[in-house]
Amino acid sequence: MPKASPKTDLPNEPASYELALEELEQLVGRIESGQMPLDQMLAGYQRGAALLAFCRKRLDAVQDQIKVLDEGSLQAWGQE
Repeated sequence: MPKASPKTDLPNEPASYELALEELEQLVGRIESGQMPLDQMLAGYQRGAALLAFCRKRLDAVQDQIKVLDEGSLQAWGQE
């Protein structure tokens, strides 16, 4: 049995954090408009939760890389 991709289990995975965030913002706008049928709203909520998890995972990965680059000590932006 083939293993799942280690990248993520998000169907139709966005190519980048920025595209995921853009899709999430559009989705939230459609849901908040109140114009979606209930079944589409539920599917939209599920997709939104998956996109949010994708974005958080990417942000965590970047934060981990910054920790390595800063030799384990986080610094506020702008501090040298």
